[in-house]
Amino acid sequence: MTDPAESPAPLAPLARTRRLSADVVLYRSGAALARRLPQPVGAALTRAISRTAYRLLPERRFITERRLQRVCGPQLQGEALAEAVRASFESYARYWYDGARIGDLDDVEVEAGFSHQGFHYIQEAIDTGTAPILALPHLGGWEWAGTWMARIPGYPVISVVEPLKPARLFDWMVEERRRMGIDIVALGPDAVSVLIKSLRTGQVVCLLADRQVGRGGVEVEFFGERTLLPGGPATLALRTGAAILPTAVYQDGPNHRGVVLPPIPTERQGRLRADVTRVTQELARSLEQLISAAPEQWHLMQPNWPSDEAALQRFRQQRRGLDQSGDDDPQRRAKSERSGEQRVPG
Repeated sequence: MTDPAESPAPLAPLARTRRLSADVVLYRSGAALARRLPQPVGAALTRAISRTAYRLLPERRFITERRLQRVCGPQLQGEALAEAVRASFESYARYWYDGARIGDLDDVEVEAGFSHQGFHYIQEAIDTGTAPILALPHLGGWEWAGTWMARIPGYPVISVVEPLKPARLFDWMVEERRRMGIDIVALGPDAVSVLIKSLRTGQVVCLLADRQVGRGGVEVEFFGERTLLPGGPATLALRTGAAILPTAVYQDGPNHRGVVLPPIPTERQGRLRADVTRVTQELARSLEQLISAAPEQWHLMQPNWPSDEAALQRFRQQRRGLDQSGDDDPQRRAKSERSGEQRVPG
């Protein structure tokens, strides 16, 4: 028999392939289950999953605490803070549940589950001959609104997503969104030209604008601290003349409610870089307004500001100290973890 220590490398790719295949199967199986379960049962299961995730993901919990205090203020503490974090996890779980089942709903169900405010801004932009850019935060459930827009008034929708690995998982998620009526372009060097063509042919472009992914970004002030936000919405608007409409889609009881704010001024005032920064800062202020209306529905569970990274490192060190101390009381651990970082800088 061969010593396992002598031949780990040939097994690693196979194990990795199996794990990636398992990820695809897990997502597909979860989506299939969500479609088959009666809605009350699916909603109850989603809540149970969110509570489990709340307990098992301490770093996500910690970042969510910081994010909520950043929006609501440092006075949000103790059990009120813990309950708001649990509500955030539940909202995020519901986002995935609704996304899994909406493709199988008929038009009557989609329309019955959606209300809107400010939709005339979208219609007015389309009437100019260039479709608008909807700039959204990771909040509530925007895909319900995208499905409604594509099916009910019949406005085609396109969005940009970061490519996922494995490719089969990404392809499946793209196909799921196309079932909703939402076209997808992968984030990459060709995305800008695709979106410019889409705007000029009447396709509404939906861009998540509250978190920079990858390199680049524009430095702005966002909820009291300078950070990087995507410059894509501003750049597209300045290059095409398309309107930027700050938009949010809230979970509203069992339904969804879309809110569209007036267009951000995008007239050229100087050099392109300066104009992109100015427009992105204006967009950040509008996103603050939309997010503050329902901060527990903001699904931002990763570091998003420079101070988040340092705080997360301190949190990890504190957890290692608790592990080494042998303190296995869950209530004491949670209290100690929360007390380690109560103030959000900025």
